[in-house]
Amino acid sequence: MKTVLRGVNKEVIIDTEGPVVIIGECINPTRRKKLVSTLQERNFDYMLSLARSQIDAYADVLDVNVGFPGVVDEELLPEAVIALQDNFDIPLCLDSPNPKAIEAALKVAKGKCLINSVNAEEASLRRLLPIAKEYGAAIIGLVLDDQGITNDPEKRLEIAERIIERAVKAGLNEEDVIIDPIAMAVSADPNACLVTLETIRLVHDKLGHNITQGASNISFGLPNRENINSAYMAMSIMYGLTCPIANPEKITGLVRAADLVLGRDDYAIRFIEQYQSTL
Repeated sequence: MKTVLRGVNKEVIIDTEGPVVIIGECINPTRRKKLVSTLQERNFDYMLSLARSQIDAYADVLDVNVGFPGVVDEELLPEAVIALQDNFDIPLCLDSPNPKAIEAALKVAKGKCLINSVNAEEASLRRLLPIAKEYGAAIIGLVLDDQGITNDPEKRLEIAERIIERAVKAGLNEEDVIIDPIAMAVSADPNACLVTLETIRLVHDKLGHNITQGASNISFGLPNRENINSAYMAMSIMYGLTCPIANPEKITGLVRAADLVLGRDDYAIRFIEQYQSTL
């Protein structure tokens, strides 16, 4: 299955057969005080530098989150989108829990964006699916519902099926639903990664949809997080992860290696290209 996203002109295809597409996570004020302070001043220079560094590190799509306490994100998110698209031709993933901010950003965005995210709670489905349909956006379907997050992979699969069914009923194309199986901290639950990996396998094998997840969630609260993240990410890709949300400066080497090992990089061209860029 192929999900197509577009920037101003550039098209990115997320394909269940690979190669892996990287959604850059760094335009996010969480733990970035400088981003908060500059966005408060409506100064987008630092945000643009984060975009440039991620693109240079082979990000294919940029996640854009401008949420912080006190922000009016239905004003700031569209301004950020305009600034990014005035400077870069890359598809955007609009990341906000506020449907008004998502809609305001889609009104000014060029191309075809990805919405991060919709879940199976009735309120989320009713508010966001019509917006996605109206503006021709793809969505990330987060596998939680009105009962919360289940630790049963089969039930997470059922939630994914419900999101897809409702999205199609709302007029979206099935391929425009990317599933997020929910990666939880292994420090809090020793089985968290196993549950998510099994969910990835089930979604890949039974639904055939593209799959995303936050790449660093699982290592929260632990030392040597990069080693944990790398081990888990390689396993996730093997099970069917196609478009992780991550810092490309930390993950691209691993992604290129995984694609090579899985036979998705003829003659190691993409692997060598990325390696040479780091010299």
